[in-house]
Amino acid sequence: MKTALNLSIDAHRAHINHGEEVALEDVVLLDTAPDTEAIVLARERVVRMGQCLGRLNDKTREIFLAHRVDGMSYKAIAQCHGVSISTVEKHVAKATLQITTWMQGW
Repeated sequence: MKTALNLSIDAHRAHINHGEEVALEDVVLLDTAPDTEAIVLARERVVRMGQCLGRLNDKTREIFLAHRVDGMSYKAIAQCHGVSISTVEKHVAKATLQITTWMQGW
């Protein structure tokens, strides 16, 4: 297996051209950076999202962020907060609905 992997790496390296000259006219450069308007809109959305999170009650916000930001499972959140998995599901659903409604309202 190790030999096959090494042979594959060697074959890949053999196909790579090192030091080849390319005329500048043959190179196409793409600017993938967002434009100024997209940056401004993204910053506004971040501010609105912060305001929406601030409008949630503390427990709902904590549970929502634990799931969406920290990636915790409903079961882990339930154990951490001493509530049922169903309660965690309700808090996440409530937060999602409220945030979506508030974000669309602006």
